[in-house]
Amino acid sequence: MSILPPLPAWESLHPAVVHFPIALLMTAPVFVVMGVVWGSRSREMFTAALLMLLLGTAGAWLATATGDAGEKWAKGVAGASEVLHEHEEHGELARNLFTGLSLAIAILTVALWVRSRPPGLGGRLLAAVVWLGLFAWPALTLAQTAHLGGRLVHDLGVRAPLSGGLPAGEPKEAGEAKEER
Repeated sequence: MSILPPLPAWESLHPAVVHFPIALLMTAPVFVVMGVVWGSRSREMFTAALLMLLLGTAGAWLATATGDAGEKWAKGVAGASEVLHEHEEHGELARNLFTGLSLAIAILTVALWVRSRPPGLGGRLLAAVVWLGLFAWPALTLAQTAHLGGRLVHDLGVRAPLSGGLPAGEPKEAGEAKEER
């Protein structure tokens, strides 16, 4: 007897993993602002922002992979096809934009590390403006992706089963039902 519940099937993992990259990616700019305000810790704050960005980007790759595997749960749901296609396109674009952003921010952060002394207020403000400016398009794309995912689930009723079997509430085919005795 196992203490832990069984892991969901790969094609059912999307709802479980998608929220982590969203949270990490959308929280990263807070550390950039903290790096501007808290000058003596700017390197640490910018590094924390980079770490969140890298982890969130890795999570975005996982989210798109599980989303591709689980898209079968949306096929056949009335009205879901167009929204699913848009959700998928925006998700892949957000993932790719955050991948490029991660590389750019890594270069910016390393440039801050190699300086012999922490940047002054002007340097920190410039770094934050560049960081946040580069962040805007991927963040808006991610927000649109999340909105479309919400529409799939809450407006159209797309559900992925936890076990990888039939979605909750979907009737089984005649003959598939097992008697429980």
